[in-house]
Amino acid sequence: MSTDTAPPPDPALADSPTVPPARRAPLARLAGRAPARPAPAAAAHNVSAATAALLALVGIGAVLHEPVLIPPLAASAALVHCAPALPLAQPRSVIIGHMLGAAAGYAVAVAGHGNAWAAALAAGVTLALTTLARTPHSPACATAVIIVLQSPSPGRFVPLLFGATVLLVLTAYAASRVRRGAARYPAYWW
Repeated sequence: MSTDTAPPPDPALADSPTVPPARRAPLARLAGRAPARPAPAAAAHNVSAATAALLALVGIGAVLHEPVLIPPLAASAALVHCAPALPLAQPRSVIIGHMLGAAAGYAVAVAGHGNAWAAALAAGVTLALTTLARTPHSPACATAVIIVLQSPSPGRFVPLLFGATVLLVLTAYAASRVRRGAARYPAYWW
């Protein structure tokens, strides 16, 4: 049994063929097939590691006088620290996904002039590119949207984005080896 999940729920509440549907607790029917709740120690470790990585990005941004923490990176941190086995959380997807999102954002921004229609198109193009490249990472679509709507300078933004994604991957790697019984990150590098 993994130390990262809480004990299984009471079988009387579960969706079981031995318990008639009319007798199942209403909340058990609404819960569906949600994942098990993580053990408190695992949840605290994952949340602390993700928060520390995000605070590091803020610190780097303060030193550089440049915002490094953007919303898509917070979503990426949540994925790599709290769902390390998902394909969306693997280093290949995190780093290349954001780079493809940046490329799509800048390419669409040239034609779209920073409007919401162009931002939506950039997100769709990013989704297509990450799917074709086998690097699924939904936060990368948000990176493309931010680029179209805010027009950051590529010479500053892209290196910071690349460095931030590498930092997120490395902190997830380190955090997965600190706590005994933690799920190992990554499941694969490339």
